[in-house]
Amino acid sequence: MQVPLLDLKAQYQTIKHEIIPAVTEVMESQYFILGPKVKAFEERVADYCRTKYAVGVSSGTDALLIALMALDLQPGDEVITTAYSFFATAGSIARLQAKPVFVDIDPVTFNINPNQIEDKVTKKTRAVIAVHLYGQTADMDPILSIAQKHGLSVIEDAAQAIGSEYIKHRRAGSMGDMGCFSFFPSKNLGGFGDGGMVTTDDAGLYEKLTYLRNHGAHPKYYHKMIGGNFRLDALQAAVLDIKLNHLDDWTAARQENATYYTQGIVESGLDKWVTTPSIEKGYRHIFNQYIIRAQQRDDLITFLKQHQIGCEVYYPVTFNNQECFRYLGYKKGDFPQAEKAAAETLALPIYPELTVEQKNYVVETIAAFYG
Repeated sequence: MQVPLLDLKAQYQTIKHEIIPAVTEVMESQYFILGPKVKAFEERVADYCRTKYAVGVSSGTDALLIALMALDLQPGDEVITTAYSFFATAGSIARLQAKPVFVDIDPVTFNINPNQIEDKVTKKTRAVIAVHLYGQTADMDPILSIAQKHGLSVIEDAAQAIGSEYIKHRRAGSMGDMGCFSFFPSKNLGGFGDGGMVTTDDAGLYEKLTYLRNHGAHPKYYHKMIGGNFRLDALQAAVLDIKLNHLDDWTAARQENATYYTQGIVESGLDKWVTTPSIEKGYRHIFNQYIIRAQQRDDLITFLKQHQIGCEVYYPVTFNNQECFRYLGYKKGDFPQAEKAAAETLALPIYPELTVEQKNYVVETIAAFYG
């Protein structure tokens, strides 16, 4: 039996009859850059994330970049963030010649440890980027409290977390100054290529973001600031607008699959070797990934792949151990929880279209490995 890590073809077949007319409409209009399709999708995302505004951009990476640009981040400024995330989180800070300052993670949620943030605040600190990793929000209240105390901005890297919720049903992207989303095809809400979004409740930031994504121009050819080409395509907006109609159903299926895996792992006695994901009380986890800790992780990966089960390591190298960040002066062992997660975790298939047979096969194959 084959169980791919992700099967986008299976998803496409269920919505093909909706997608093709929407894409055809854009092609017939020949209106490909921004325009009414993008505007309509922005309004729906803002409503879904429970924010006043949303600005469509070219990717999740560019969402982070433009958010930092909107804060007027300068060379030498410092931004505190996690040591364990996708590269864009730290890379966007460095691209603006600011300094990424890393913090270790909570070993249970894999998100930034709020208890370690305040010690890293200096006179040069401008912002905190809190990453909502794998589909569960970071512990935002203490982060927001520290930011308010020190006059810092807060950016939520919600690339993997659209629709996830913190305590009291606060949605990812609605708690900090800005929220940054990715519509990379593998995300819970994925396009037919790259795309992203920045959410905010601040009218001034919203206006600035709309200028920055179009080379800082307002009106056309008159440039208030230096921005970039960070525009969301109308074709992507049309596809994503259709997919947004199905997002909550897909999230429910992912949650059901996660529960099925966890119960299967525990009932099979595999929890002696495998630690399943934790869902914090009062949170809504959307399971962009289903991440386990596993003894003999690398051997297990080899075994799963030999049995045609897709799996992936997110992320094998922490930021302090990345070659490009050597200049920051960190060394191996500086962030023990992040490095432990990098060495022990792997993602199992969690996409909504998984069959019961496929899920059983995954659990049975893990059981066969530990024997």
